[in-house]
Amino acid sequence: MALRLVSDFDLRKDVLPWLRSQRAASAAAGARGGGPGVLENNYESLRILNVERNGNIIYTYKDDKGNVVFGLYDCRTRQNEHLYTFEKDLHVVSCSVNSERTLLAASLVHFTKERRKNELQPGSKCLTLLVEIHPVNNVKVLKAVDSYIWVQFLYPHVESHPLAENHLLLISEEKYIEKIHIQVTQEDGNRVVLKDSGHLPRERVAEDFVWAQWDMSEQRLYYIDLKKSRSVLKCIQFSADEKFNLMFEAPLDITLSDSGFKLVNFGCDDLQDQENLSKHLTLCVFTNHTGTLCVCYSPKFDSWEKITYSVFYFHKGHSKTFTAALGSVDSHVTKGLTFLNLDYYVAVYLPGHFFHLLNIQHPDLICHSLFLTGNNEVVDMLPHSPLQSLSGSLVLDWCSGKLSRAVLNQSYLLQFLWNTQLDYEKMGALHCVLSWGRDPPFLEAKIIQWISENISACHSFDLIQEFIIASSYWSIYPETSNMDKLLPYSSVLAWNTVHSFKGYWEKLNSNLEYIKYSKPPWLYNNSMVQREWHSLISEEKTGRRRSMVYVRNILDNAMKVISNLEARNLEPRLTPLFQEEDSPQRLLMGLMVSELKDHLLRHLQGVEKKKIEQMVLDYISKLLDVVCQILETSWRKHHLHPSVLHFSRRASAAEFTVFHIMTRILEATTSLFLPLPPGFHTLHTLLGVHCLPLHNLLHYIDDGVLLLTETAVTRLMKDLDNSEKNEKLKFSIIVRLPPLIGQKICRLWDHPMSSNIISRNHVKRLLLNYKKQPRSSMIDKSPGSVEFLPLNYFIEILTDRESSSEALYALEGHDNVDAKFVEEAALKHTTMLLGL
Repeated sequence: MALRLVSDFDLRKDVLPWLRSQRAASAAAGARGGGPGVLENNYESLRILNVERNGNIIYTYKDDKGNVVFGLYDCRTRQNEHLYTFEKDLHVVSCSVNSERTLLAASLVHFTKERRKNELQPGSKCLTLLVEIHPVNNVKVLKAVDSYIWVQFLYPHVESHPLAENHLLLISEEKYIEKIHIQVTQEDGNRVVLKDSGHLPRERVAEDFVWAQWDMSEQRLYYIDLKKSRSVLKCIQFSADEKFNLMFEAPLDITLSDSGFKLVNFGCDDLQDQENLSKHLTLCVFTNHTGTLCVCYSPKFDSWEKITYSVFYFHKGHSKTFTAALGSVDSHVTKGLTFLNLDYYVAVYLPGHFFHLLNIQHPDLICHSLFLTGNNEVVDMLPHSPLQSLSGSLVLDWCSGKLSRAVLNQSYLLQFLWNTQLDYEKMGALHCVLSWGRDPPFLEAKIIQWISENISACHSFDLIQEFIIASSYWSIYPETSNMDKLLPYSSVLAWNTVHSFKGYWEKLNSNLEYIKYSKPPWLYNNSMVQREWHSLISEEKTGRRRSMVYVRNILDNAMKVISNLEARNLEPRLTPLFQEEDSPQRLLMGLMVSELKDHLLRHLQGVEKKKIEQMVLDYISKLLDVVCQILETSWRKHHLHPSVLHFSRRASAAEFTVFHIMTRILEATTSLFLPLPPGFHTLHTLLGVHCLPLHNLLHYIDDGVLLLTETAVTRLMKDLDNSEKNEKLKFSIIVRLPPLIGQKICRLWDHPMSSNIISRNHVKRLLLNYKKQPRSSMIDKSPGSVEFLPLNYFIEILTDRESSSEALYALEGHDNVDAKFVEEAALKHTTMLLGL
């Protein structure tokens, strides 16, 4: 299954055994009645009431006398605590405890047997009470009305010392919300009592709303009111300084009834008829730490054949509406649609029908999401009972009394990646695994294994390219916000602004600023690096280069990347990489460090320069490491060793497979102009020589697929003998080399052909700017000279040129070549042509 629930709390396992032990202890002491005991046949009354911000869980049950008992489970100590007992047969609507556990607020009703489950009988009262429980003392009636009331204490973000004032929200079925200020004082040591129980100041927070949701983790209230039949979403942020602020209001393109009333995350929704959930609309707001804000909405079911739901991506400035076919008219929907907050994703789940995983970080790319349906393992992965999604990927199942953490099943996703035939599902699963990865090295190794066996499996996108970009992006994404706007995350690519607040609101505001300017060119690309790199390589080929200090700084940047990469990977590599200077790749690496650092410094305001520099090194190191890992996996899988590069035998099928993988890696990185590990081109070229026929090899070289590095050509000149076949190969390679490298390589090949090339280059340099001078018809003949007047005359000109100061300057650095060398090479070449 794609999603699994990891239990954090279970009433049956974490509370019921404690209650039994309490009853047994009470019975052993001769106690009868009272206390926190619960009858064995009455355990069904045990249910969760609320989950507070600190994770503590409030529950209730009825003891053997029908009294209502409140208990608390401390999620940190994993201990239970009895809070209070009401000695009346009451039904609990809502309950909340302050952070110090000194005050308990509860809303209760007294039902007659003839009552309807979701109605109050005429004349019945809903009592909202405030109880001093440290120790148990006075009870204060806050409200006694004929409509339901829900209660919720506010929790400050700082809990280091007891607060003199507490704040309680009262949410009324009459569509208003009040905030009550409660001052407490200590008496007789640790005894906490209300300071002025007769006067508790109140202020109105919201009114005339039709829907409200509480975010217990971030202490936010979302609610919708209707203005001229238009749904307007509002958000109030509560802070520790007793204040609350209206953060935003934004219109929603949804239809709500003015007569309706719906609460989300205000405790157990025990009053709603769960059997008719599918007939009601579903609406919830999800946020996460990166500044996302999503509103998920599903209207009432109009048809059993299809279901429609919408997701409003406020942080991206757009929405998407989806319609899913449910099959035939007979495929009856008995359960409601469930939305789950999974951090970077939102899950949409309809039991028995489908599971839709939506990427909310990058919703513009629908291929980064997954829609699963069809088999029971997928569509029945979660309980069919109503689920409530809390922050931090927590899921509360009211019916079973379980609080769980929703976790994407990485094993299932990896298996899905291996088995699916659809490109968009492969991309969606790939990003899902990388973004949710709890063990990145293990997951990346599995993905690389899949890539190496399915190198050509995707037709609509480059699989290696997508993996390199995605894994590098997700490796540093948690470091800071805004990365999705500054770094590429894939190879495939209005409302009023909130106030200037910090934390979540600052990040959300940044997202909105990005939208306001219609996607400004903040996303990094290597175009500037590409231009500068070509300029430096051109200068190197012509023997000219700008300031050595500038070049040295670039190469120092590259050295930092390599050192950073080696520090993270201590295991020895099988592939012979990082064993040569490879100046072009080091220049590219160093330039990317400079450009990316400048890019992030411009846009990541407030982040330390040192942290940004490390992020840049980590990011580029990751790019290189992914390539290294793909190669390493391929070599190990095919049992290759550096000794395969000896040219004494024919290439195997395994070597050709690895060569093909290297070619695909090159294609993926070239289009994005990404650096490769130093030595990659040498290794690629040597494998190419080993695997390809000469005409194919030269075609690869001429098309720029294989690069003739100095290291690779040097190796060929030394390792290959001078057989007719190898002579043809060597000559074909030498004539394709840049002049400066070609001259150096020719000196390594002791062959008439290389002597001929060296001589031609020497003559070309000597006769550059040569002006013919009148000469004597008499030619001095040295002892042993050849009786061939044209050659003798030509050698004399060369000798004169060599003696001139102008020619000496031109020949600087070209030792061991003179007119005598040229004469000998010419005679050897002529002898060969004449077949003598």
